[in-house]
Amino acid sequence: MAELNPFKIAQAQLDEAAKHLGLDKGTHEMLRWPMRELHVTIPVKMDDGTTKVFKGFRVQYNDARGPTKGGIRWHPGETIDTVRALAAWMTWKTSVVDIPYGGSKGGIICNPKEMSDGEKERLARGYIRSIGTFIGPKKDIPAPDVYTTPQIMTWMMDEYSNITRYNTPGMITGKPPIVGGSLGRGDATARGGMYTLREAAKIKGIDLSKATVAVQGYGNAGQYAHGLIEELFGSKVVAISDSRGGIYNRDGLNFDECVKIKLDTGKVSNIKGDAISNEELMELDVDILIPAALENVLTEENANNVKASISVELANGPTTPEADIILHKNGCYVIPDFLANAGGVTVSYFEWVQNETGYYWPLERVHKELDEHMTKAFHAVHDMREKKGVHNRLAAYLVAVKRVVDVMKLRGWV
Repeated sequence: MAELNPFKIAQAQLDEAAKHLGLDKGTHEMLRWPMRELHVTIPVKMDDGTTKVFKGFRVQYNDARGPTKGGIRWHPGETIDTVRALAAWMTWKTSVVDIPYGGSKGGIICNPKEMSDGEKERLARGYIRSIGTFIGPKKDIPAPDVYTTPQIMTWMMDEYSNITRYNTPGMITGKPPIVGGSLGRGDATARGGMYTLREAAKIKGIDLSKATVAVQGYGNAGQYAHGLIEELFGSKVVAISDSRGGIYNRDGLNFDECVKIKLDTGKVSNIKGDAISNEELMELDVDILIPAALENVLTEENANNVKASISVELANGPTTPEADIILHKNGCYVIPDFLANAGGVTVSYFEWVQNETGYYWPLERVHKELDEHMTKAFHAVHDMREKKGVHNRLAAYLVAVKRVVDVMKLRGWV
């Protein structure tokens, strides 16, 4: 199996796009690496009186198109290469949906499940003190990601405002609406994916009201996808899974019941149906597959067994480069991650715009603007796919990378 280092995968994907675009060596090399990265150590006084030192990162990949934008992940297995890869993908994500940002990402090596709220707050504030001069509403705008929450964003915003000595809500997104967050942010990632799915279904000739769906991963994105695909299209979700396994019910899985059981028991395997593994879920005979969990779940080892007509990648990096080629050859229409899950960063952009102007939008406007952005982005990628005869991820890269390169050239960087 190919090495699954996420940053090497991101570089390999870029390399393929660079070849198709005919990029010169200097421009290509510039895009293969982050422009800046910061490594920090954060001392935190724990509840038991001891001091624990945490390691953190912030990577600003490319800011040619505007301030960099990207989430902050708290995870015990966080690595700098994961953060670099995600910062690269954020660069292409903001470009493909044509919002005026570059890409960044942050992370702290920690296990928030073992920390109290007080310890989390002290870690959040310590991180902002460590990177405060590196970020800001005109430089680099963080957001929530794995195991970070709107509350953590609010602590970070407050700490940054303490540093600047005035309220600076636009320095971070994903906040609760009461402190400057945007309406519609909660389900934005999944909702944006649903808009792209709607367009892909038209192309594939699939009636979504009769479609069957499998959702791999039942965190926020997976849960919202389950609810929205029922609400917007009337599709039938027949399988869901989490890290402990999955459940299949050919008659369909009721959204409200599934969420309640997941929240009450912490796992979906308590839901009525047939027990299946995550691996089995990926290969079910369904119309729509929604990978909404971790990286590298579709590989050259299982891609030939995928029966879905459309794969909507709400997760980051769920498909390896080898699997992309296999799925394309077999007729599976992959909506690649940095297009499919770009709804989150798009509504984060709306939040930043609202913070900077001081004018806040009703929910209907957020949904309308999100639909317009995602639909336009989808067709830019699909048109590139048709023009170049390539798979969708490469088409998305060609659209996104060309936009970044065009700005870099206009600015005289390369």
